Amino acid sequence: MKSIVDFLNKHRLSLKNKTIIVGVSGGPDSIALLHALKSTMLGSSRLIAAHVDHMFRGEESAKDLRFVQRFCESESIDCEAVQIDVSQFAKEKQMNKQAAARVCRYRFFEEVMRKNNASFLALGHHGDDQIETMLMRLSNGTVGKGLSGIQPVRSFGPGWIIRPFLSISKDEILGYCQSQNLAYRTDQSNFEDDYTRNRFRKNVLPFLKSESPKVHKHFQYASETLADDETYLQALTKEKMNKVIKNQSSQSVEIDLNRFAELPLPLQRRGILLLLNYLYENVPLTFASIHIETFLEFVSQNKSSGSLDFPNGLKVIKSYGSCIFSFNHSLNEHNSFFFQIDRLKDCRLQLPNSSFLEFSTREDQSTGQEKNTFVISLSKTPFPLYVRSRKTGDRMKVKGMNGSKKVKDIFIDEKIPRSQRDYWPIVTNANHEIIWLPGLKKSVFEEADASINDRVVIKYRQHENCRGQLYE
Repeated sequence: MKSIVDFLNKHRLSLKNKTIIVGVSGGPDSIALLHALKSTMLGSSRLIAAHVDHMFRGEESAKDLRFVQRFCESESIDCEAVQIDVSQFAKEKQMNKQAAARVCRYRFFEEVMRKNNASFLALGHHGDDQIETMLMRLSNGTVGKGLSGIQPVRSFGPGWIIRPFLSISKDEILGYCQSQNLAYRTDQSNFEDDYTRNRFRKNVLPFLKSESPKVHKHFQYASETLADDETYLQALTKEKMNKVIKNQSSQSVEIDLNRFAELPLPLQRRGILLLLNYLYENVPLTFASIHIETFLEFVSQNKSSGSLDFPNGLKVIKSYGSCIFSFNHSLNEHNSFFFQIDRLKDCRLQLPNSSFLEFSTREDQSTGQEKNTFVISLSKTPFPLYVRSRKTGDRMKVKGMNGSKKVKDIFIDEKIPRSQRDYWPIVTNANHEIIWLPGLKKSVFEEADASINDRVVIKYRQHENCRGQLYE
């Protein structure tokens, strides 16, 4: 079939001396693909048909399996077939049957590919399938690359999935089967209105074809241009988001909202999808454009703090100029810590907020004016020192002020996100008086003029990838 040769040339693919697995259901699409691939094979290439009986239709689906086996035998093509109780699998995994069938089917295809050291998995999706898929996703509010529909070539398992029929229609495939006298099986469930795809196929597709006989080619062109544009925009988004992201782990990502707001709206939308793909690994089907727009509206509000609940337990927490996406709900809980510092010479204390404190008795030219540096007198400061998390009612005597001020109010004034306050270090003396809020405020207890032989200089360094241990 010429369309396969055109497809291979367009995507610069060669099947020569390769092993190709062909997903064969027994329907006209896959039978035509298997037959056409055999006609275009070169050199010592090898075809293997792979069939899955999902056991949905009892004896009818068993007949499909036997039909595929007989067809492959008549064409001298190797065939690997399996029966899988997908209904039971769906029940165990709490999935709908169609999604479970896809998981089982592709898992088997990958096993066959690896077993036979295959380079390609060829599937019979065609132009009509592409129209249905794109319309379904558009109507469901899909955003990003998913809107471009079925991809003609994509990586899979040890090789690649290829779909050579995406530029031809179902009618062309049926015509090919007729011209080549190819028998095939018909799945009656494809005509039932229970499935969304079937309703699009029955009610929408005929209208589009009547308006434009080449509508499948137009959709395929739109699919490819959308995919190309999206690839470029995603690369640009990734570059820009690297300057927006402040911190990240496997469970959470923190972004700078001011820098995020500077991005053009198309990059903002894609930036959120980038974060969600990172955190979810695969964005859940329940996620759609409504969530993107909800987030954008949420961060554009004048309120300095708030939260959103996204699918599968993802929490979005806004606090002043930051926003955290996190599955770790302990971000909202108080996680206390407590360390004791004796009269050590030099040491480094690593803290739960991925920062650390350095204590040094060596000569230091620091004037003590920096927020990240604090100087104490060995002779005047009651030891040991304590480094702890905040407590309800904490107050400190701020340097340059009369009286004392609540630590909570200092956090608010300094616009420290709520998610960070429980992890922020507080330094006290032996009398439990707060002498320093590292990086924020100093107290009246600082002795910046202490002599070299009587001073300890403490430096606060942020965002070191380490936690709560003391090193000397």
